[in-house]
Amino acid sequence: MSDTCNQTPFWQRQPRLPIEIHRFLQDRMEAALQDATERQVLVWPTILGAPGLRKAHPDGLPEEALLNHAARMLGALAVDDPAAAWRRHRLAWPETAEGGPEGWRPASLWGAWGPLVSLRSGWRLAALTPLPLDECYPLACGVSLFNHGLYHECHDALEPLWSTAESELKHALQGLILLAGGYHHLQQHQLAGMNSLWAEAIQRLAPSGGRISTPWGEVRASVALDLTIQRLEHGKRRTDDTEEDAIFGPLWALDRPVWELA
Repeated sequence: MSDTCNQTPFWQRQPRLPIEIHRFLQDRMEAALQDATERQVLVWPTILGAPGLRKAHPDGLPEEALLNHAARMLGALAVDDPAAAWRRHRLAWPETAEGGPEGWRPASLWGAWGPLVSLRSGWRLAALTPLPLDECYPLACGVSLFNHGLYHECHDALEPLWSTAESELKHALQGLILLAGGYHHLQQHQLAGMNSLWAEAIQRLAPSGGRISTPWGEVRASVALDLTIQRLEHGKRRTDDTEEDAIFGPLWALDRPVWELA
């Protein structure tokens, strides 16, 4: 888990993304979750959409500067040839950038969403970079993404584990997925969906006290479960006609939930 996860910029309301942006982010997240070596696909959107770099290079980021900025992030992923990585990325993901060596710009499909694409890609990278590259990787991804406030991505990480699990493990993983889904609805300020998912999550997780034993380690979500119970009790007393600040303000004021992986 990243040391900076407690400063997550995603512990707040989030905008609904256009379908093109959602797909752009989703495709890269799926690649990074399915194959840990593909975490490097998150490096390039992080750099290309960074507001400071876009302001400094309005006509496009020179390739030398792009590679220099990428070197540190790629080095943390054991990739030591940024130029080769960039060539490979352009072939595999041509919709990432436009321009050429004299100046690379985010692809036009990003529109005005460049800063958010950069921030979300970078935060995903922060969540995934420190993780062990063994059989525990998928579960560790889910826990770290949850702790970084990336609840939709947490769902994506845990779903493949759930789909192949059986019996009590499947039931428990579904509880974690529903818990994360409820927090994604909180980010979208969707009251009905939030309440529905949290109610089912609590039903599945409460018997174990939020401690989930898996073949890849134990997820300890008891504190998160208690915080979610408090939020659900408040949310169930509200309706869609209640003033939004009265509904969601107290939910954001409670502590942010985190999971432990032991």
